[in-house]
Order: sequence, then C-alpha cells, then structure tokens
Amino acid sequence: MLEIDSSYHNNTREAVALLSAMIETESLSREEENVAKLVRKFLENKGVAVHQKRNNLWAKSKTFSKHKPTILLNSHIDTVKPAKSYTLDPFKAQIIEGRLHGLGSNDAGGPLVSLIMTFLHFHELSDLPYNLILAVTAEEEISGINGIASIISELGKIDLAIVGEPTLMDMAIAEKGLIVIDCEAKGVSGHAAREEGVNAIYKALTEIEKLKNYQFEKESAYLGPIKKTVTLIEAGTQHNVVPDSCRFVLDVRTTDAYTNQEVVEILEREIDVIFNPRSLRLNSSGISPEHPIVLRGESLGMKKYGSPTLSDQALMPFKSIKIGPGDSARSHTADEYIYVDEIEKGIQLYIQLLDGLVI
Repeated sequence: MLEIDSSYHNNTREAVALLSAMIETESLSREEENVAKLVRKFLENKGVAVHQKRNNLWAKSKTFSKHKPTILLNSHIDTVKPAKSYTLDPFKAQIIEGRLHGLGSNDAGGPLVSLIMTFLHFHELSDLPYNLILAVTAEEEISGINGIASIISELGKIDLAIVGEPTLMDMAIAEKGLIVIDCEAKGVSGHAAREEGVNAIYKALTEIEKLKNYQFEKESAYLGPIKKTVTLIEAGTQHNVVPDSCRFVLDVRTTDAYTNQEVVEILEREIDVIFNPRSLRLNSSGISPEHPIVLRGESLGMKKYGSPTLSDQALMPFKSIKIGPGDSARSHTADEYIYVDEIEKGIQLYIQLLDGLVI
C-alpha cells in the first residue's frame, strides 16, 4: 500500500488508498467486473447498502425519503487502454512529487473517489434537505448501453446530477454532444481514360467544402459554434475506374442551440450526400447559470464554463453539472496522474457545495 503523508485528512488518505487499489485493478470498458467488486466491498465495509446491475453500482443515503428532491453523484470506473508511450507502469499506483500516477487516476478515478468520500460524509445525516444517490458506473468511455443508461430507470426521480470528471473543480454548466454520421456521395462509374461517368470523389470534395464552410444560425452562449470534422474517407476500386461512391465519416460536436435531430435535418437540407447517423442519443447537456448549485459554486470561487468533451451527462434526461478534481488535459495521456492535493481539495469543495444546498 502507498505511503500517504499523514498531514492529509483521513478521508483523503482513504480516497487515495481506494484509488490506488483501483489503478492496480484493470478496468477497461466492458471489463470492469473486478474493480466493481473492489468498490462494492469498500462501500459495504462502510455500512452502505449497495445495489448492482452488471458492472454498475448504486447506493442511497440512509434517510432516503420520497418527499425530498434527489441529487445523483455519479462517476465512472472504466478506463481507456493505456497509451503506448507510457514510461511508468499504467497499472501500478505511484506517488511521485505529490502526483498519484496510474491509468484512470485523473479520468475519472480522482473525481470518483472524491464523490465516494463526499457521499459517505452525508450518508447517515438525518437533516439533509435532499436525498443522495451515489452511482458508480461502467462503459462511460464508450458511451455503452450497459453503463449509466442501463440503470437510470432503477434510480427513480432525479432532480440534479453532479457528474465527476476532471474539471479543475470548475463548473461545466454546458457540455457538447456528439453525432457520428456515415456519409456517401453517389456518382456514376465509367472508364478513367474517357470522358464518362460522374466521379463520386469530386462530388464528395465539393460537399465536404460546403460542410466546412457552413455555419449554423444559432450559437451556444457557453459552447460556441457546432464543430464539424471529416475524419475518414474511402472511395474507388482500381486506378482506371471512375468511382461511383465515396464514403466519409463526419464527427459533429453539437451544442445546446439545437437537438441532434435538428442538426441532422439541417445538414441534410444543405449538403447533397446521403446521411446515416449512427446514433442521436448523445445530445448536448447543460444547466441554467441561475441554478442554486451554480450560484453556490460561484460563491465558493468555482468558475463556470462550457465543456467540449463528452461524458455520461449526454445520457441523463435530467439537470446535470460536471465538476471534479484533476485536469481534462491529462485524460488519456501517457503517465496519467492527479495531484493528491487535488483530491483533498475536491472532497472539501464537494462537501461545501452540498452542505445546506436547497434545490
């Protein structure tokens, strides 16, 4: 077990010990079974009644009442695969100059253990003006169907969710959504040596240029414009045949200015290609800057901003805000880390944020 400086609060030391054990328990997306067992055992040892569905865990505050509003505390246990450029062992927890290194330490182990300690702080209090539900979920990195989406119906009515992701403990009050669209430009095949056929590659390039230059009329206050990026392209069968099809993939980062369905309908009117969106379920999400939790956060010195990165917020059909220790810029990088100080500050700020909050 890692030696943690005794100057840290006991809940910080417990959080770092739990996170260290999680780092050393491989938990790639769809392979979270062992880390779910580890977290469940930790919570049950604290006297928490834990529910489980596949690799997702959830628990309710001890004095849960249907007459109170409910706040969900959520973060994820799955990780991406480690980058090939790691110089440290991604599955070995190491503290180096105040940084806890290891795969998933920053995204989103640090936010998760901080939320767990926050939940435990409030778990047995009888005078809370709200209920708390802690949800420790799987498959966030792949927006999988067996993650948070698979247990939302089990949780009951949720009035507000705090999603733990690395935000430097600032408040992401809006988050971009995502649509991946398979596109196809249709042409007419012919012999490349003669003036015949309609080259689908040329047509695709024309339409891609239109896509690049097209600007949506509405722009989000916190997320800016919708971002459109062609990321893959494929066409042709041999050198002397004019291709009659050119396929490309469009990555669209949507905002709260439009629903995903509206974005696809607008693009279909403007661009002359066949659109096949893979999914419309990852919508942009957000919360009013006047919501009580945002105002409380501002009073604690937390800044509000719009996040370009996707999280499980996209799958939540209720108000949510994204806050957590760590830095999004470190996510998915080699030798990933989070400062122990960030975890301590994260726990303290989460508790201050929730203490006496009225929603």
